[in-house]
Amino acid sequence: MTTGKKLVSAATALVDAGGEQAVTLRAVAAATGLSHNAPYKHFASRDALLAAVAAQDFRAFRGIFRDAQRAKQAPEGQLTAALEDIIAFSEQHPGRYRLLLSNPIVASQEGELRDAAGDAFRTFTEIIDSCQTVGVLPAAPNEILAGIVFATMHGLIDAQSSGRLQAGHGVNDVRTTLQLFLRLLQPREV
Repeated sequence: MTTGKKLVSAATALVDAGGEQAVTLRAVAAATGLSHNAPYKHFASRDALLAAVAAQDFRAFRGIFRDAQRAKQAPEGQLTAALEDIIAFSEQHPGRYRLLLSNPIVASQEGELRDAAGDAFRTFTEIIDSCQTVGVLPAAPNEILAGIVFATMHGLIDAQSSGRLQAGHGVNDVRTTLQLFLRLLQPREV
């Protein structure tokens, strides 16, 4: 494993253990057994290192979406599987999920991160397009619809992780609410 990959792996573990605030270049160097200057040879800043962690996870998201597309099920099942896997990721890796979708400084990074995020979103959009083709989602610009579906899921995950989803207050579960939302999007015959 290259030094750069070791640094990203250590930063990933630190985000999992203590959130992105646990990541400092010194802490990453210490976790890899390298000198405190070693991270600077590979990353211009802490934000650049965090962007590398995020890019790695966006590539994983693209893999999740590709796996859902390859599954032998109808497009609606592929969409449900893809969303379920992202929800599971958010539950298993809350710090990394927040880093991916709630850190504007990291999100503004160019290059590898922007490319990885774009590839993941394009693959998700392909799933939305397949659902539109078979008529389980409405005819609309598919990039916009993909953004709406993903943003709704993200909003529900964010509300749940902050304790704002509670039984008796309307929306109380990410999965159930997201499935209802998708059913509401289904075209109706008049």
